[in-house]
Amino acid sequence: MSFKGKFGGALLAAVMSTTALHGAFAADDTIKVGVLHSLSGTMAISETTLKDAMLMLIDEQNKKGGLLGKKLEAVVVDPASDWPLFAEKARQLISQDKVAAVFGCWTSSSRKSVLPVFEELNSILFYPVQYEGEESSRNIFYTGAAPNQQAIPAVDYLMNTEGVKRFVLEGTDYVYPQTTNKILKAYLISKGVKESDILVNYTPFGFSDWQTEVSKIKAFGSAGVKTAVVSTINGDANVPFYKELGNQGIKAEDIPVVAFSVGEEELSGMDTKPLVGHLAAWNYFESVDSPANAAFIKEWHAFTKNDKRVTNDPMEAAYIGFNAWVKAVEAAGTTDTDKVLDTIIGVSVPNLSGGVATVMPNHHITKPVLIGEIQDDGQFQIVQQTPEVVGDEWSDFLPDSKNLISDWRKPMSCGNFNVATGKCGGKGS
Repeated sequence: MSFKGKFGGALLAAVMSTTALHGAFAADDTIKVGVLHSLSGTMAISETTLKDAMLMLIDEQNKKGGLLGKKLEAVVVDPASDWPLFAEKARQLISQDKVAAVFGCWTSSSRKSVLPVFEELNSILFYPVQYEGEESSRNIFYTGAAPNQQAIPAVDYLMNTEGVKRFVLEGTDYVYPQTTNKILKAYLISKGVKESDILVNYTPFGFSDWQTEVSKIKAFGSAGVKTAVVSTINGDANVPFYKELGNQGIKAEDIPVVAFSVGEEELSGMDTKPLVGHLAAWNYFESVDSPANAAFIKEWHAFTKNDKRVTNDPMEAAYIGFNAWVKAVEAAGTTDTDKVLDTIIGVSVPNLSGGVATVMPNHHITKPVLIGEIQDDGQFQIVQQTPEVVGDEWSDFLPDSKNLISDWRKPMSCGNFNVATGKCGGKGS
């Protein structure tokens, strides 16, 4: 707010010296943004960086003049890797803190915990991490990868480039790995892989005693047929998992591991020399060579005052989601949920690879798929990159989902329209 004329100085002084008036001024001229990420517990290794990334994005937007002439204010909460607590904190952000939108969650368990809260209170969540699909909500934007933007291209790479014929689907025991592996198993069988050549295993969050599990992988890979591990292990369990791979001498040329939840942040706490050549599938790596990425990394280092802080894929997804929300709010002229939901479909914003991300009618975005090999410095050498792929919310490889589509545009406004029956409903949100 600008104060001009001979009464400006006096009026400003009066406002600044009166606590009640100052509080009202802040409320009237501030747009609150919720940040819902675990800062403690097993997922803090991954989610703390996303909290910092959101603070950077909000700070940069304020330097540009804020949004709708108002300053953005981050409201940060810590759901502490406790899935029910995510719902409680989401309700607090929406009902008490009156945030305009929320950026948060990492695991699908946390997202499913908060989903009914966002639908009940009609607020918006931007979810920045890869997930298993099989869901579409009017109130959620899935800016991370759907299975066809990460998991399926990854096993295609293993089969077509690495010659892999046996697969270990190794995951943490919760909804994302379980559903993703269900899709992958169906996909692999459709490609001619025998069911006996697919081993599925789950371990709890925070699992650390990997000796027996890695021995099973080693034994399964000793049948004289090229074998790979597809890893949906999440959180800090990755550190002892990769350490045990090294302890048992499992090298990438023997049994490559392709991970969907291990990026630069997770590798920054590991000895990566024994891991060289193992793979990850994401839609962004810090090693992407583009002017947009160089500028983003420079901004990140300046904001954190630490040149060693790495970037990663979920940070790019948060960057895309935040910028899409800003553009939609500007187009709507308001942060009103219903109006923003109308304006955001079709919004396009730059990604960090030099391309463009577009918000699609199914509330997913277009993303390139990148396969990267771990290097001894903890970075990834990109070995394959696809053009932008549209996220598929309902898998073509599950019988109950193959006929479903999502389109949140009016008049359809349906997350589970069955193209075979011509009806909406019966599954999902």
